[in-house]
Amino acid sequence: MARVCEITGKRPRVGNNVSHANNKTKRKFYPNLQTKRFFVPEEGKWITLKLSTKAIKTINLKGVSQVIKEAKAKGVYTGR
Repeated sequence: MARVCEITGKRPRVGNNVSHANNKTKRKFYPNLQTKRFFVPEEGKWITLKLSTKAIKTINLKGVSQVIKEAKAKGVYTGR
């Protein structure tokens, strides 16, 4: 599976390693992704999501069903 947050859409970014001699080589910055299970009371079932830590904080603040609804409206979350 790709290293992409299912709610925020965060993906790896590209940058440079810069040495002391100022040599530059390509590298990737990966998002801090965690696999987490949530219970959705409206559907009465558990769902497993691969989320960035920012998305987990947002779910703790707003609730899982509200966050999924907003992500579907943006077109980021497709559901399985």
